[in-house]
Order: sequence, then structure tokens, then C-alpha cells
Amino acid sequence: MAGKKAKGNRVQVILECTEMKESGLPGTSRYITTKNRKNTPDRLELKKYNPILRRMTIHKEIK
Repeated sequence: MAGKKAKGNRVQVILECTEMKESGLPGTSRYITTKNRKNTPDRLELKKYNPILRRMTIHKEIK
């Protein structure tokens, strides 16, 4: 997909763990996914697995 322009409303977004920032531990947990800009204009928020904390945490869209 690298080098291709996004067609339509589907865009790539980066999700970053919110609990890692607060804990002060080194490293970050990030996931790349896609979303439909028209259906979800606000920032995406999903529960994903954080391998550093070894549990499910809330990941929010960055940028």
C-alpha cells in the first residue's frame, strides 16, 4: 500500500495506548488500522492488547 493515494473516504490511522503515557514506562504500543472518514469523523478509540503491560488497554487515534 505504500506509495498509493487513498481513494474515497477510507484513511489509515495510528492508534496509541493511553495508559502507557500515564505510567511513565519506556516504549509505546501502537497499531495501524483504517477507518471511514465519512462514518467516523471523530477520533477512533478501541480496546487493543498492549504487549508491554500484557493486558487490554484503550488505544486512541493520534494526529
